[in-house]
Formats: sequence, C-alpha cells, structure tokens
Amino acid sequence: MEHFITQPTYLIGCALDELIPFNEWFIFPYGAWFVLIPWALITLLLYDRENYFYLCGVMFSGMALCLVLYALFPNGVDLRPEQIASDNIAASLVHIIWAVDTSTNVCPSIHVSTTVAIFLAVQRSRIWKRRRLVVGTCGILTVLICMATVFLKQHSVIDVMCGIALSMALHLVFRGMGNRQEQMVCELSKN
Repeated sequence: MEHFITQPTYLIGCALDELIPFNEWFIFPYGAWFVLIPWALITLLLYDRENYFYLCGVMFSGMALCLVLYALFPNGVDLRPEQIASDNIAASLVHIIWAVDTSTNVCPSIHVSTTVAIFLAVQRSRIWKRRRLVVGTCGILTVLICMATVFLKQHSVIDVMCGIALSMALHLVFRGMGNRQEQMVCELSKN
C-alpha cells in the first residue's frame, strides 16, 4: 500500500496534535510493537488456542479493514518535524523508521489497532488470570505504544482513536468465536 498510495488525498489532524511535542525517545516503545506481536501470537498459539483464534480474528480483520479504508480514502499526516534537533541513538532510529514507514495510510492506525487487540487477548486469556504482572505490563506497553505513535508524529490523535475504536468493535464481533474456531481446527485435524 505504501508503494501505491504515495500522496494522501485526505490529511488527518486536529488541534491536539500540535500540542504534543515530538520526542524521539518514544522510538523504543514504538519498536516494542515488533516484539509484542510475535510474543502474543506464539504464546497464545502454544498455551491458549481459543484466544489465539480470537486474536487472529480481531487483529487480522482489523489490518484488512484498514487496508480497504486506505485504498478507498487515501490519507496521511503532515506532522513530522523538518529536522530532528537531537543527535542520539533514538533520533537515528527514528530516521530509519521514517525512511521505511511513510506518513501515508495512517487512519485508523494499524500500530494502535493491533496493539489494542493484543492487550484484549492477553487480558481475557486464562494463562494470565493469576499473573497480573504480565497483564499490567502489557497494559502499560499498550499505552506507551499508542503514545509513541503521536509523539513520533507517525499518527494523529484521530488515527489513534480510530484504531482503538476499530479493535473494540472487532472485539464485540469476535469475542465468542475463538472457541468455535478451535473446535473446527480440532475436527479438521482428526480427518
């Protein structure tokens, strides 16, 4: 999608975006997203298949819906600073991310919607019912990742809200489907 839609038709933004300062140190929670996804998928696949299928339903349908919305309503943000004043490891990492992740196709934020989907799956999983530290850490990381998208000027606050709303809506659709999906896979594996 990054190669097909290079110029957004719709610019997303609000007054709150202007009040949020750029902060390159948020690259670390932003980058944690790339570890969070495989951790959640692999752990749930191995230990809680019901919530694995729930997470796949919410996360992957959310990604697909985002791509459809990007194609129908090509959007982007114009929030990035022209120069990053700092010269440190975080600023260098931001330059790398910005080189591969343009400021197009932003609303709703896939970064946010998948992070919220993972938190919902972790929160409802039986394997972490007695491990509040894991759920709490995932909750804090979810908030930090969502904050990182706006502090790094990758997304508008509007993109974040739409990403959260998307995952919450899909949660309502998929909340009872994980068990049925697991039963179907078990039946197929018997054949």
